[in-house]
Amino acid sequence: MATGPRTRRRRDTPPPRTGTTEAETLRGFLDYLRTSVAAKVEGAPEPAVRTAAVASGTNLLGLLHHLTHVERALFLGEEVTDWQGTFRAAPEDTVDEVVGRYRTAVERANAVLDGCADLAAPLPRARPGKPAPSVRWALTHMVEETGRHAGHADILRELIDGTTGR
Repeated sequence: MATGPRTRRRRDTPPPRTGTTEAETLRGFLDYLRTSVAAKVEGAPEPAVRTAAVASGTNLLGLLHHLTHVERALFLGEEVTDWQGTFRAAPEDTVDEVVGRYRTAVERANAVLDGCADLAAPLPRARPGKPAPSVRWALTHMVEETGRHAGHADILRELIDGTTGR
């Protein structure tokens, strides 16, 4: 079978084998997705990493910039006033800077989660006037949010340079 010039063998990393508890399973899958989405952005070439590849304007760097804000808002209680704006990294932001900020947000979020023994308890975040969701809801939402955008990132990265796999 002939292959085209952009066809590459997929190098997928299988889903994680996690612990036996609900918390270990949720956190294991979330960390797997976090690693996958950061890897999609890492090493992506300029200017393609910030160039919209679809009509909505979505670009690879903007997806990771957005996920950084979601991590900070959900787990750290930071307020976001313009969610649409989070899909655009600043013109001066480099790939390494955006990836670094994402990884820092993930580390800080995991430090918060490390102190949460009860999945039914509210997240310990300070957001005046807004009740915190349960740890279970927050983890499930972040698995969904990160997984959704990791899928977008898969497609965008393949369009940029043919890179596939997790």
